[in-house]
Amino acid sequence: MKLVLRYDGAAYHGWQRQPGLETVQSTVEDAFEKAAGERCVVHASGRTDAGVHALAQVAHVHTTTRVPTDHLVKAINAWLPQDVVVTAAADVPIDFHARHHARRKTYVYQLRFAKQRDPHWARTSHTLWHVPDVGRMRAAAAILVGRHDFRSFTTDANADADTVRTLFALRVLRWRHGVRVFATGDGFLMHMVRTLTGVLVAAGCDRLSSDGVRELLSDRDRRRAPAALPAHALFLWRVDY
Repeated sequence: MKLVLRYDGAAYHGWQRQPGLETVQSTVEDAFEKAAGERCVVHASGRTDAGVHALAQVAHVHTTTRVPTDHLVKAINAWLPQDVVVTAAADVPIDFHARHHARRKTYVYQLRFAKQRDPHWARTSHTLWHVPDVGRMRAAAAILVGRHDFRSFTTDANADADTVRTLFALRVLRWRHGVRVFATGDGFLMHMVRTLTGVLVAAGCDRLSSDGVRELLSDRDRRRAPAALPAHALFLWRVDY
C-alpha cells in the first residue's frame, strides 16, 4: 500500500524511528497497528530531518489487512495526532518501493523578509532582517543546477561517500512575505537544501560572488560554505515516480 502523508515536523526528531524519541515513522506505525491490527514497517521516500515538515511525503507498507483502503485511512487518521495526517492511499504492486522508485524530489524553503519577528510564521519560515537581491540569488541558483559533487553542501560526508547529485531545478520564487526556494533533484544529502538556500542568501546579500559559488562546487570543502539554515522553514513538497 502506498501512503501520502502531510505533517508538521516541529515536535518530532525527524522521520526515522529512534529509540526513546518521538519520530514521524514511529507515530505512523503505531497508528497503523491500531487501525489495521498488525505491526508493519512504514518506509518513506526519504528521511526528513528533525523539525522538517512534509506536504506530500510518500511511504509504502506491506500489509495483510483486509480492511478497505478508504476505511483504513480514516482509522489511521483517527489514531494519529493533529500534526500528522494521511491524505491519500492506494494499493500498489508488491515490488513498489517509496524510496528506491522515486525519480525526483522537490523541497521548498520559506524565507520571510521582515523588520521584526512574527509568531504566526515562527514555525514555518526563516526571517531575514535584510532583504537580499533576488536577481543575485537566481544567478547563483543557475550555477548550482546540474550534476555536481555537492560535498561542500552537506554536513555528513566521509571521504568515501558518494556526494554527486543531479539538481534538476533551483528556483527562487517571490511570495507576499519574501521568497520561496524550490529545489528539485534526484536525491539530497543531509542538510543539502538548507545549505543551498544559505548559499543563495549569501549571494543575494553580496557576501558571496558567482565565482565564489563555483569555487564551493570545485573545492568540495564544507568549511567554506555558509551554515545550513534552520530546519523549521523546510518542507518536502512532492515526490515524483
